[in-house]
Amino acid sequence: MHRSAPRLSRILACAAVPVMLVAVGCSSDSGSGSGSDAEKKAGSSSSSDSAGAEPTKPAVEPAKFTDLPDACTSIAKNTVKDLVPDAKKKGGTAGRSSDLAVRGSCSWNGLDDKGVKGSQYRWLSVAFTRFDSDQSLGSGAARATEDYTKQVAKEKASEGAQKAATAAAPGIGDEATAITYKLNKTDEDFEYATVVARTGNVVVTLTYNGAGYAGAKTPSAADILKGAQKAAKEAVGKVDATAGAGSAEASPSAGDAKKDDKKEEKKDDKNGDEKGFEKPSSEATPKS
Repeated sequence: MHRSAPRLSRILACAAVPVMLVAVGCSSDSGSGSGSDAEKKAGSSSSSDSAGAEPTKPAVEPAKFTDLPDACTSIAKNTVKDLVPDAKKKGGTAGRSSDLAVRGSCSWNGLDDKGVKGSQYRWLSVAFTRFDSDQSLGSGAARATEDYTKQVAKEKASEGAQKAATAAAPGIGDEATAITYKLNKTDEDFEYATVVARTGNVVVTLTYNGAGYAGAKTPSAADILKGAQKAAKEAVGKVDATAGAGSAEASPSAGDAKKDDKKEEKKDDKNGDEKGFEKPSSEATPKS
């Protein structure tokens, strides 16, 4: 009996060895499984990051025009002579601009004195605004289209305008709108016509108005509109013919143009007339 006890102990000890090996094996399998889960999580995180990244935006269309023509030569001399007889400055008066490649303007005014038959006053102005393509703001054409819409709305809402009307002006640029109305100033009735047009990334705003003084008749709305459309078509054609195409060189955005707008508006408000007409010293002789 005493010798069988040690023998039994040895048998039990040997029998326990496979159990330990099995336990070790199980422990090893468990570690391997954890590693696999970690790899899956890492892969899932990587996929999530890729999915969350914003797609690259396509490059905006380059601006069609990178320059502007001289505003004071954008309308033919003969046209200016017909629309503004006896203009004080035949070559026009250029508007101020911080960058003529972004914004330019010019105006003419004159009084055709016919003695006892009265006098005819006329005012003509043209303004260009160019918009560059910008990755964050959009293409020059899209930005110009937005400004075109704003300018049309602004003209329709002109202070004191009477019998305002709008109509499409076909054949002038990519799109154009004519706004006509009457306005009473210095106790005289003025006829106004403004043509707002867009060609590519450039907006052209042309205004023509007139009045009769000292008993002279007010010009007809049809004649004023016809003159405005003719001058606007020439100005737009000048942009198409002389402005440099393409966008090889970077140029200022229209942000400066908006600043110029504010300066010009303040200047106009100070003069008391944002349409370019100053109150005459007498009924027969308007000032420039």
